[in-house]
Amino acid sequence: MSTTVTTARGPVRGERRADGSLRFLGIPYAQPPVGDLRFAAPVPPEPWTEPLDATAYGPTAQRRPFGEVVIIPEPTIPGDGVLNLNVFTPDADPEAGLPVLVWIHGGGYVAGSAASPWYDGAAFNRDGVIVVSLGYRLGIEGFLHLEDAPDNRGVRDWIAALEWVRDNIAAFGGDPAKVTVAGQSAGGGAVQTLLAVPSAQGLFRAAISVSGAALRPDGPEVARAVSRLLTSRTGVPATVAALRDLGDDEILALQDRLAEQGPDREGVPALLALAPFADGELIPVPVQDALTSGEAGADVPLMLGFTEHEFTMIPAPGPEGPPLPVLLGGLGLDVGRTEAFTKAYEEGGEALLFGQALTDATFRAPNLAVADARAARERPTWLYEFTWRSPLLGLSFHCLDLPFAFDVLDAEGVAPVAGDTPPRALADAVHRAWVAFVTHQDPGADWPRYTSGGRATMIWDAEPRIAEDPLSGVRAIWLD
Repeated sequence: MSTTVTTARGPVRGERRADGSLRFLGIPYAQPPVGDLRFAAPVPPEPWTEPLDATAYGPTAQRRPFGEVVIIPEPTIPGDGVLNLNVFTPDADPEAGLPVLVWIHGGGYVAGSAASPWYDGAAFNRDGVIVVSLGYRLGIEGFLHLEDAPDNRGVRDWIAALEWVRDNIAAFGGDPAKVTVAGQSAGGGAVQTLLAVPSAQGLFRAAISVSGAALRPDGPEVARAVSRLLTSRTGVPATVAALRDLGDDEILALQDRLAEQGPDREGVPALLALAPFADGELIPVPVQDALTSGEAGADVPLMLGFTEHEFTMIPAPGPEGPPLPVLLGGLGLDVGRTEAFTKAYEEGGEALLFGQALTDATFRAPNLAVADARAARERPTWLYEFTWRSPLLGLSFHCLDLPFAFDVLDAEGVAPVAGDTPPRALADAVHRAWVAFVTHQDPGADWPRYTSGGRATMIWDAEPRIAEDPLSGVRAIWLD
């Protein structure tokens, strides 16, 4: 059964699902970023009068999956109108005033898809929460610094989508004053970035950063170095004129060249070279600095955390690569800290040390630093670590927590990574905490705030529990 809702730009026709909830897919929040708009700031869509069919997912900016650590089914859908979003709602009652979860997908800022079955909003709808998932420009189109284009175009897309939610979500039953922005991996980094963007303030009241990636230095000098590297390796100037008319395959080929390792990468991050950066305008200062030493997002309740073994499955380079102490040194560990690190994880075996170091340096330590800094200023913060291990791999790896948060244990792609019988009680507990946080800006009485005095941390395992400062070893090795 179809249902039509009128947005500020025109009517959209969605579908009522078997459980009674509604979904509206592929709604444009900006014009297709093609031609003169390809590297421009997002522009609102032209109005329309006839109902727009919103019963199928819209085009995705992803043109191929990202790396080996992503386990999420992420469809690639061709088309130009990639700046679209999806709304899952219990019922389109303009008087309902329901809380809203706005979801930003991950994918290393170069891939990912809002059309994943893992991001289905049905369970949240069941519990009185609207879900909005959004697509945004990726890679070169979203994040490469160009002298003749606005910086951080992907970030501008997130803001445009949040503005769409502010202006339209009431028609779908939501309250624009009750928006929580959330995301995982690059999406978790997006959430932290939005906390540091002045123009995004007021568009959401709470935030959830899941495995937020914080890896690179992110000032304008780094962004310019990335642009220079692209040109030196490919001969293609980092300008709108040179890039605007290139096809998808040509853009991907340029990104592949940019990702290659080599001695000419001085000043360029080894990973996430195409990512949000502090441009001095939209993002005034580096996000990590803003969150650990400034007032960014000061009054916004923040839930953040990570899995215990995010990237632990990634092996160290083979015999031809640098030895482990050199690799750990590249991640910031001196001799003494390297010894402490290897001793702390010796039970896992040497084969897992490099991947665990990537996990700590990329996710656990940076997010712990944010939590500690906010706690020192008495900001509302809740920290967690997801430690339940897949029976198939024996690790709690990157993305494994998402089916539990969205309560989609029966979705496509879950059994191959979580086994046939992942713990239902854990999904109930994680999902219930998310619903409570989105609804009340607090995950519940059984999960106390993270403070400097106690550092209470939720441990998501088969039997969830609160632990007092369980990450002290991570802090001692990477932060103190």
